[in-house]
Amino acid sequence: MPVPQHVFDPPFNIVRSSHVVLDVVDLNKSVEFYDNIIGLHVEDRDDTTAYLRGSEEHQHHSVVLRKAEQSAAARLGFKVGSEADLDKAGSWFAEHGVLYSFVDRPFQGRTLHVTDPFGFRLEFYATMDKRPHLLRRYERYKGCHPQRLDHFNVFAAETQDTIDFYARLGFRLTEYAEEDGDGGRIAAAWMHRKGNVHDFAITNGKGPRLHHFAYWVPGPLNIIHLCDVMASRGLALERGPGRHGISNAFFLYVRDPDGHRIELYCSDYQTMDHDHEPLRWSLRDPRRQTLWGAPAPRSWFEQGSPFPGQEVREPVFVADVVIAD
Repeated sequence: MPVPQHVFDPPFNIVRSSHVVLDVVDLNKSVEFYDNIIGLHVEDRDDTTAYLRGSEEHQHHSVVLRKAEQSAAARLGFKVGSEADLDKAGSWFAEHGVLYSFVDRPFQGRTLHVTDPFGFRLEFYATMDKRPHLLRRYERYKGCHPQRLDHFNVFAAETQDTIDFYARLGFRLTEYAEEDGDGGRIAAAWMHRKGNVHDFAITNGKGPRLHHFAYWVPGPLNIIHLCDVMASRGLALERGPGRHGISNAFFLYVRDPDGHRIELYCSDYQTMDHDHEPLRWSLRDPRRQTLWGAPAPRSWFEQGSPFPGQEVREPVFVADVVIAD
């Protein structure tokens, strides 16, 4: 299937992935997990909502936890370049028949809410309240010392159409997994705005669902330390540690108390050159998922967080994937 061309003059300027809004059933339990086990920092909270961030982040939050009756991925948040870009985004979505609304959100002000044509619920903002970064406040480090939110990965039922849509918004392809032979279909794509491997990864599967969101950590030893922390608490690891061929990432996947999946991640590479060529992976090559490490469990392929009010659809095709033994 076609590899999308880079778009260097998108209709509005998306700077990067910024934050995720999660619905959680037990707010206290979730805050305990993200604060004391993962190691994010609580900036503000009340009885219904908590805001947390990584130690490198100046922005007020990169995870919002909202108390709800059912767990869900409420919104994926992206930062745009300016207030004018918010208006350009609204105009573009209106022109293309996508419903949107402007709302006011705590600590980030005017925010554009939109559900894309594939059911992913997004929000865009230009300016968020700032906080002093905590990078040198080592006495406050806990867990795996997460530095910053890095990317989202989603299950998409219409993989090619979803890839093409986000390419039009300026997301540039860095790596992709494709069937071999004439007419081979793309089963997954890694796309970026900020100049590393990805801000947004699109994976073939039952969707729309959030597969995971990821935090960058300083190095592999931080991930190993989190394994020890979770084991000492009697908590299970879903997958890893290991290394992906895709993105070269050293990784660990864990689940929060509501089942939302978090990746702790380091060791990818820069992709900001305008002539950066996307790397193709064959679906028959097991190294793309697991360069080394234990094979992924069934849950990693099948489970994800739904978006509120969005029907989960079967994928357009079922990819013939070789999985590492």
